[in-house]
Amino acid sequence: MLEKKEGVLLKKAAAEVEKAKEFTRAKNKRAGFDFNSLIFMLSPVGHSPDYLIMIMSLSHDHDPSAIQCLKRKRLYEQQIEQLGNFQLRIHDQMILLEGAKATTETVDALRTGASAMKAMQKATNIDDVDKTMDEINEQTENMKQIQEALATPIGAAADFDEDELEAELEELEGAELEEQLLQPATTAPAAPIPAGRVPARPAPQRNTAEDDELAALQAEMAL
Repeated sequence: MLEKKEGVLLKKAAAEVEKAKEFTRAKNKRAGFDFNSLIFMLSPVGHSPDYLIMIMSLSHDHDPSAIQCLKRKRLYEQQIEQLGNFQLRIHDQMILLEGAKATTETVDALRTGASAMKAMQKATNIDDVDKTMDEINEQTENMKQIQEALATPIGAAADFDEDELEAELEELEGAELEEQLLQPATTAPAAPIPAGRVPARPAPQRNTAEDDELAALQAEMAL
């Protein structure tokens, strides 16, 4: 709105300037003033003191209508300056309002956050938190005790002596090593058999009852 009014005032001021020019041209025409003659008279060839005196007299004889036009132009210019100041104040006020709005929104957001935190603190008391942590620690300790109880051997396994078992294992390892050392490293080659001679195969011996009993005992010991 103000920009539109400013444009109208600028046009009016320009129109007053044109009117002042028209009044000046009309006055000069009525006085018989000719610009071409002025140029000629100012030249060295057509220099005339009388004509210069007439020009000086015309320069002090202003048209009142042209003066009024210039006065109105000044008034329009003052109004244009006032409109510019109004626009500047309006822009300043808009900036202040935007800043105030941003401040209000920020304060509202902070107030909402504080209310939410206050509500959460009411719902969760520090004593309740400590109580919950104590319960969690107690349950964790109970679970550890249960796991330790389940891992403890019971029955015949609980009576085993770990030292005796380790000593027995060492004896077995020593016996196994001794047996490996007593075994011959290589097998002796058999004596060559002369050609044409075939050794007689010994007759198989019949197992007696004692041999069978000995074999059965060896089998049990192996198990």
